[in-house]
Amino acid sequence: MAKWGQGDPRWIVEERADATNVNNWHWTERDATSWSKRKLKEVLEGLVVEGEAGRCEIGDLKHVEGEASCNSRKGKLIFFYEWNLRLSWKGTVKESGEKHKGSVEIPNLSEENEVDDTEINVSKKKGEGDVLKELMRTEGTSKVREALRDYLKALKTEFTLGMILPTKAAAVGQDLATERKPSGSPVQDSVTPQPLDMVGVKIPTVRIHMREVFNSPADELYSIFTKKELVQKFSKCPAVIEAEKGGKLQMFEGCVSGEYTELVPSQRLVLKWRCRSWPEEHYATVALTFQDLVAQSELELECKGVPVSHEESTRQCWKKQYFEEIHLLLQQSKDNME
Repeated sequence: MAKWGQGDPRWIVEERADATNVNNWHWTERDATSWSKRKLKEVLEGLVVEGEAGRCEIGDLKHVEGEASCNSRKGKLIFFYEWNLRLSWKGTVKESGEKHKGSVEIPNLSEENEVDDTEINVSKKKGEGDVLKELMRTEGTSKVREALRDYLKALKTEFTLGMILPTKAAAVGQDLATERKPSGSPVQDSVTPQPLDMVGVKIPTVRIHMREVFNSPADELYSIFTKKELVQKFSKCPAVIEAEKGGKLQMFEGCVSGEYTELVPSQRLVLKWRCRSWPEEHYATVALTFQDLVAQSELELECKGVPVSHEESTRQCWKKQYFEEIHLLLQQSKDNME
């Protein structure tokens, strides 16, 4: 038996604030399927391909079948993904102005093959327009491969934030490195303390980004988030709404709470926001941006600091409890006016 303090360091329990997966030794897994479907749509849809023959644009991701996951073991990340994708495309021949449509199929995007070796098939509906098919087969497939690389890069960086947790030794070493300055150096390095947006222990977090279009002007939509009577109407619960800087926010019988940190009427709201089920005293930063459109308005949501384990539930909260209920409230108001 090893003497006290001299055992294999892989099995020594460190003083970790979150007391989770010591030394990153244990196998952990995160399902990346839902995230991947959103990311694939983001990087593929809307790609434009132009050449001497004409102009093509990739439309909807018509079919997406498969799964993806990321695993952590012994401090290393292991990725598994397998996708069968089908995209639509449409284009216009430069000389004649003829319009044609087709599809792009990717039958097997997986970790077993490099992106450059991944099969990409381009087809076109019956009729002329083979010049556009050739454009999509050459320039189009290059654009698609580039987009697939962007997806994989995001999978291995953006999605995996927080999966490899810092050990106590690494954290201490980093702190010492920032405090030490080389003696005799004419350049004085300085470390500017960064303001903390949340209180409590450091935990793995993710960022959520959503957009939603509403049938109302931006000023009306803004008021739905800042006027107590309107908040209570769409949430169907008593609420605490103090729409001023530092003002308190409480909704859904205390399931959501926080405070207002920035208010730009009809344009932007920033909230310190949390769900009751999150780790105690942990808050995310929610930025809501309101943009007027023709007879409508677009709401852009950016939510930073969401605990990794609560990513999907938080996304559903905004979709179901906020967006869908606000749509119903606006429709009811319109019906009452008629």
